[in-house]
Amino acid sequence: MPTPIPTPRSIPAWIKALDGVRLPVTAEESSRARRALGDERRSLREMAESIQGSPVLALEILREANRNRQSLGATAESLEVALTRIGLQRASELLGRLPTLDPAQPLPAFFQLLVVSQHASQQARGLFGQRLARLWQEIHWSSLLFLAPAWALACAYPQLLHAWEQRVLGRGEPSMRVERDLLGVSLLELCAEVARHWRLPDWIAQGYRLLSEDRRLLVKALHIARDHADPLHQQQRLDDDPELRRWLTLPSNTPVLANGLAIAAHHSWSAPHTLRWQRLAALYLQHPLETLQQLMHREAVISARVHTPAGLWHPALALIWPWQSSYPAAQAPAATAVSGNVSRWRECCAELLRDPSPFANPQQLATAAREALTAGGMQRILLLHLDRGRQLLVAGQTQGLPTEAEELQIDLAHSPLLRQMVDQPRQLHLNADNIARFTALLPGALKALFVSEHLMLRSVASNGRVLMLVVADQRGAALNAMAVQAFGKTVQCIDRALELFARRPR
Repeated sequence: MPTPIPTPRSIPAWIKALDGVRLPVTAEESSRARRALGDERRSLREMAESIQGSPVLALEILREANRNRQSLGATAESLEVALTRIGLQRASELLGRLPTLDPAQPLPAFFQLLVVSQHASQQARGLFGQRLARLWQEIHWSSLLFLAPAWALACAYPQLLHAWEQRVLGRGEPSMRVERDLLGVSLLELCAEVARHWRLPDWIAQGYRLLSEDRRLLVKALHIARDHADPLHQQQRLDDDPELRRWLTLPSNTPVLANGLAIAAHHSWSAPHTLRWQRLAALYLQHPLETLQQLMHREAVISARVHTPAGLWHPALALIWPWQSSYPAAQAPAATAVSGNVSRWRECCAELLRDPSPFANPQQLATAAREALTAGGMQRILLLHLDRGRQLLVAGQTQGLPTEAEELQIDLAHSPLLRQMVDQPRQLHLNADNIARFTALLPGALKALFVSEHLMLRSVASNGRVLMLVVADQRGAALNAMAVQAFGKTVQCIDRALELFARRPR
């Protein structure tokens, strides 16, 4: 779909632009929906259950049903109610107007965002469905469609999403400043206004209002959630603040929680941002944090089995169970299209994840890490260790590089980009689209070793504290999505290996 030029810079202009976006569906979704709508033997509920596998079609039907909400009464909060309002004929006509595309091309950012929304819906089902069964329809549809305004943005303006990822996740720029620069407005404010304009379920607008306009209660709840090791003290603090306690139990908070968990996990299971959402959800459910994490991981696996088209990423692919001995031990991740030696890669990951740690010293662990990265398809590898003062990166293990790489030392005072990666765990994928933006930020000695437009950089952390930096590539060749995923999963195994090494028997 062509990108409109110029890019809108105000809320009214954005609403007008996103209103005109025709979101696509896959051929499989279109065929399944047509069969469901044309099967007279099915009840309306059965049709709705079949169609809900296509978030785009569900969105279009709900939007159509709510266009004349004032004359029809309350907002249609579920697909079944929406189908009742508009009828099967109009639903079929809506389906006929939607374009059909392959989920991998040419809109991977859009389809990837749909995976996030479906993951959020699954998290809502597993975490809140039984507890709030009476409100299941509202929870499900509000969670699934919470990011719908961003779907249209990713469909029509994928380059903006890519730029946001590189600047916020890659360079650590403040998200608000980046959004103002790229969009002219706050992303949360834009999504809130689009949700109201499209008359999406009321809980969606309430969620955006909480995130953008009324963060006071959310921040107070996050502070209490940090005290997860002392649930009695948490309850006492809630008892002392009746307003916060009442707000925390609102069912309308569940779409925000489900999407916060899904978005954070999509970036990293071990990031501090993910832990904050997990603590908040545990506080909401009154569960121990470990129990909440176990439930989250289970629902992520279920979502990945059902909702992940080929070629797209799901965080369950990188899942490593962080439990102690009373929970299942960590397993080596599934070998999905690793470009190196698959069986050897699995063996290396399993070795890294053995508990107790089999390594006698950090040098042995670093050697095993290098072997795992090599088996996963990386051909040139450099493991950089932080010195005691955390001011220098010093070369440790190398693979496929000249001998001078073994003597490399990088002063972090002269490399703000690497300093950011040391201060907080990050991953940066350099490619032909962004290399011009980042090349000036890389130390000259590092660029001399890796003369390439395609490069992976990843922090390696233990309990959130960065200890190493991995730099790797495939001798300058472009890295496909599976190679990037395999690299990420390997480094997560290294992260876990460091944690196990730190608490090994002395």
